[in-house]
Amino acid sequence: QESMHAYAANVYTTVVEELMKGKQRKFIAVEQEFFRLWWDMVATDTQKQQVHQLLQEGRLEFVIGGQVMHDEAVTLIDDQILQLTEGHGFLYETFGFRPQFSWHVDPFGASATTPTLFALAGFNAHLISRIDYDLKADMQKNKKLQFVWQGSPSLSARQEIFTHVMDQYSYCTPSQLPFSNRSGFFWNGFATFPDPPKDGVYPNMSLPVTDANLHLYAQTMVANIKERAAWFRTGEVLWPWGCDKQFFNASVQYSNMDLLVDYINKHSAEFGVTVQYATVSDYFQAVYSRNLTWETRDSQDFLPYSTEPFQAWTGFYTSRSTLKGIARRASSLLYAGESFFTQYVQKHPEGSVCKYKALEQLQSLRWAVSEVQHHDGITGTESPKVKDMYMNNLMYGMLNVKKLMASIIFDINSAKKNGDVYSSVYTKDSGKPDVDLYVVVYNPLAWNITTFVTVSVSSEAMSVYDELGRSVPAQVQSSVESQSTYDLYILVAISGLSYRKYSIKPLGGEESAFIGSSVKYQRRALARAGQQSQQLFPVVNSCYQIVFDQNTNLMHSITDRETNQTVQFTQEFLEYHVNGDTKKGPISDNYLFAPNTSAVPVSKAVGLEVMSGSLMTEIRQYFYSNVTSEDYAYAVYTRLYSVPEGYDGKLLCHRIEQEYSVGPLELNREAILRTSTSLNTRQLLYTDNNGYQIQKRPFKAYVNNTVARNYYPMVQTAYIEDDTTRLMLLAERAHGVSSQENGQVEVMLHRRLWNNLQWDLSNNLTLNDSSVVRPVIWLLLGSKALTSTLFRTSGLALEHRPVVMFGALSGGDKPKLPRQLQQNSVHDLPVTVPPNLHLQTLSIPGWRYSSNHAEQVKSIHMGEQKQGDADFSRVLLRIRHLYEVGEDPVLSQPVVVDLKSLLKGLGSVMAVEERSLTGTWDVNTLERWKWNTAQHPGKRFFNSTETSEDFIITVHPKEIRTFFVYFQVQ
Repeated sequence: QESMHAYAANVYTTVVEELMKGKQRKFIAVEQEFFRLWWDMVATDTQKQQVHQLLQEGRLEFVIGGQVMHDEAVTLIDDQILQLTEGHGFLYETFGFRPQFSWHVDPFGASATTPTLFALAGFNAHLISRIDYDLKADMQKNKKLQFVWQGSPSLSARQEIFTHVMDQYSYCTPSQLPFSNRSGFFWNGFATFPDPPKDGVYPNMSLPVTDANLHLYAQTMVANIKERAAWFRTGEVLWPWGCDKQFFNASVQYSNMDLLVDYINKHSAEFGVTVQYATVSDYFQAVYSRNLTWETRDSQDFLPYSTEPFQAWTGFYTSRSTLKGIARRASSLLYAGESFFTQYVQKHPEGSVCKYKALEQLQSLRWAVSEVQHHDGITGTESPKVKDMYMNNLMYGMLNVKKLMASIIFDINSAKKNGDVYSSVYTKDSGKPDVDLYVVVYNPLAWNITTFVTVSVSSEAMSVYDELGRSVPAQVQSSVESQSTYDLYILVAISGLSYRKYSIKPLGGEESAFIGSSVKYQRRALARAGQQSQQLFPVVNSCYQIVFDQNTNLMHSITDRETNQTVQFTQEFLEYHVNGDTKKGPISDNYLFAPNTSAVPVSKAVGLEVMSGSLMTEIRQYFYSNVTSEDYAYAVYTRLYSVPEGYDGKLLCHRIEQEYSVGPLELNREAILRTSTSLNTRQLLYTDNNGYQIQKRPFKAYVNNTVARNYYPMVQTAYIEDDTTRLMLLAERAHGVSSQENGQVEVMLHRRLWNNLQWDLSNNLTLNDSSVVRPVIWLLLGSKALTSTLFRTSGLALEHRPVVMFGALSGGDKPKLPRQLQQNSVHDLPVTVPPNLHLQTLSIPGWRYSSNHAEQVKSIHMGEQKQGDADFSRVLLRIRHLYEVGEDPVLSQPVVVDLKSLLKGLGSVMAVEERSLTGTWDVNTLERWKWNTAQHPGKRFFNSTETSEDFIITVHPKEIRTFFVYFQVQ
């Protein structure tokens, strides 16, 4: 909002006005969040008409077209697609416009997922800028800044995309002038916050172009153009004119630019250069028409990113861990809410929940989750007040969706009108419900799941029953978080996209929950441990034996019971101490990680408590700075599950769940958990790109800053392995991760920093984060074959844990519920896909546009695109294949899906249209440019994929397929 007031609204107002004054002028715009705020709040009817005209003339061009320019390192693929879809839906509905080029100039490093997504969205070319400084210099020298990028090893050349890397000047106009000490080419100066200056005089306004300096300006510009031309293969040079927060006074900007452009073109024979205003598509069209043959780049990404020897941008992988965690919880709740609402609309057309209000509730969370994907959002590289805005918007959206889900349950079950009261969706921390409650548990995944949900209760004597009054396995034990409450773990088995209802009664007796018993071990000083012989004790389930050493209270080893492999396994917390004084050397900040020594162990003593029961054993370790400390600085809660007969416990049994408590940290400390094993990994680490694909990360030695430059983002997955055994880590929020030694993996969990770099101080970017963070990581240990079959489903099971809602039970203690509810929750047809597919999206977007492009353009042209009602008949469906080609003998096979049969639980499917990733193209009419490569010469366009016959599709490895589905109206 401050940005809108200080400059952003003025950008659109003045640029539109100036474009109308000169046919030669052009402009590109990216982020729809800003544009939509201007369109909805500021733009006049005349300005709106002018925008339509300028878009048609190709003089105003939206590039990327998402809500934001998303970060590439720490975002999840689902959220990248969401924010792109959100922006594209608005642009297509409002203007019939579909972006076809990218301008990803500012994210800190480039992921290999992005070229695949942009290809799937119908883009013809991709543009990036921030890659390692030394790599860029090398590519520049050898004219290799442009290439065709095959982002996915499994998708065919069809999903490759031409990629342009900006040269060393990046995306801003160079500002040095040899003839003036003022910056050049920025005639409107720099935006001031929070208010524009009253007199219109901004700081740092460039010297206006006059007869006296026109030739000097032209010489400076031409020299820079020629310098850059030497780095590219074609005679066209992309010369970006502008920068962050520019063009807020477009008239002074364009009037000076016009003089310069005209002068150079009048003297083109002398200068050897002609210049013209251009959009990104003009530039790429010119390069494409040269018909050159380009080199192909494989699926390697450009992470991490360094700008100079001591500036590794690897700190932001962990910065503001709480925001990263909430952003992912919000994304997961949105995913659940979307499919829950979609099913409600299809199955209960007469339902009393207002669909328009429901869509607004979902929309508030779509917008919040989209905006936080910004490259200064989820990255943690914003000031505290901006972080608070993101948090508030996320919490508000989550509250809306929780209310919506509760009201849907209430409506579905209101037939029985027996006084049930639904309060909000229950999370572990939202209050401590007392006696006689029931919980409704929704499984948002399209697989059958067996897992535990946790409810806080006030006493140990509890019994849990299902809809039919049968006793449900549960375990209750004293809570980790408070002395006065208990954690009740309920074993739930729920089919795909379905919910179950459980009643909880304060009853002891035969059917009551198992009570976990506690054994506390004496606090141990780590220093003395080496002198004593080990005292080992095991904790066992049917998949693992975890051994602890009573002398240290630390983990000692893990045995995979299937293969009988034992791996030595220890974990410790350490801190990197970092410098905050720019006079003393490199600093760490929100972006950068610059450790000045090796990591230092944080604790001299460890306390241990083991809670054991028949369903779960929880090992609680507390790390103290010394033997006599009152309070612990760090804690780990490790949970090992045992699944009773009759339940499918494969995923649950192979899961070693760890929850950490870290903080508050001291200043200029970066906290890591280091896991050391006996695996001979040769320091090779694997991490994921955006939860979509895996990258290989060999350890690289550098002259400077080796520790920080070997940190990588883990969005969902990281692993180390030797020839037989693999240790996998699955995360519910992004972290920095590294393997600094053989057999080791370390995860950065938290950062607290302060520095005196002027730029950081003036933007309040010092990351003095005094919070306590509680991240969760699931560990899987086993053979490569086993872990490759389990880790993708496990990662999604962690991402999309069941949503728990609760209410109070009335009418005494009869757990048996009316037939109405039994029908609903137990016998509905579930939506289930095979384990190598993921139902990535099932939602009702509400867009009003026609999926026939000619009709859509015509209705906009005729001005018929009125603010009509949202369209509830169109369901957006995405299906993703989780495996790479050749990764697994069975799971890597293509899968045939009958969409009619898959969705029969929702109703009768009448029509299916296959669409581009964000829904705006019919795949049968989408023609992407094909760029010549040595492997694939010739042929100038890609046509669509195979079309579906009779609702039957074949999904190949790593494909993401997008459909509009229409059901028979009931």
